[in-house]
Amino acid sequence: MDNRPIGIYDSGLGGLTVWREVRRALPCEALVYLGDGKNCPYGSRPREEVARLADEAVGRLVAEGCKMVVVACNTATAAAIGALRVKYAPLPIVGMEPAVKPACLATRSGVVGVLATERSLDGDLFRRTAARYGSGIEVVAAPGRGFVELVEGDREATDEAERTVRLAVAEMLARGADQIVLGCTHYPFLIPVLRRVVAGRGVEIVDPSPAVARRVVQLLDAGGLRCDPDREPRYDFLTFADEAYQLRLERKAFGR
Repeated sequence: MDNRPIGIYDSGLGGLTVWREVRRALPCEALVYLGDGKNCPYGSRPREEVARLADEAVGRLVAEGCKMVVVACNTATAAAIGALRVKYAPLPIVGMEPAVKPACLATRSGVVGVLATERSLDGDLFRRTAARYGSGIEVVAAPGRGFVELVEGDREATDEAERTVRLAVAEMLARGADQIVLGCTHYPFLIPVLRRVVAGRGVEIVDPSPAVARRVVQLLDAGGLRCDPDREPRYDFLTFADEAYQLRLERKAFGR
């Protein structure tokens, strides 16, 4: 048994969508969530800067004694996952894989939409995944401009959010996309808006968070890292921002 916590990191609030799935899959495990906050959003920052920020965050979680780290940020994964795995080996580090494969396998129309940050769409990871699984499939990618800011501002339920989402998905819907992949962990907070926008079109929204939680379970079992099943879990929230942001992380995590 290994009662050390699992660390989960994101630029801000978005990785809490992954935190929730990990907590659901592993209710006894202690979790330490680090939401940068100070430097959010990452989406348009230079790759080298994102890599530096990711290294700082993972280093903090290592210092907290985490037995595994989940980089619950697509932009940070694209910029830094390889270097992080080398630097912090043998620590298991889970990244965000673009969920293009399941969408391409499930599409009936032959058109798949992908919403992600600009930096993620420019990354090698997305390009390789799209090339590998998108043969014969039209992949329509679009940046979710303003999505992160909406979530960070707790404005998911506003008219502004609906206008922003409609604009982002307009082209992919016009081309007949029946799968929309969410390539940023902030974006699942906008699923209720997305569902309203695509209602009646037969579109499936693909959230990768449950698959990430399943990968965490697999790695825990493979490494013999599960905690004592009778243990009461502890949840801690860290940030590089201020105390008010730390309290926001906790409230958002529990849907308050």
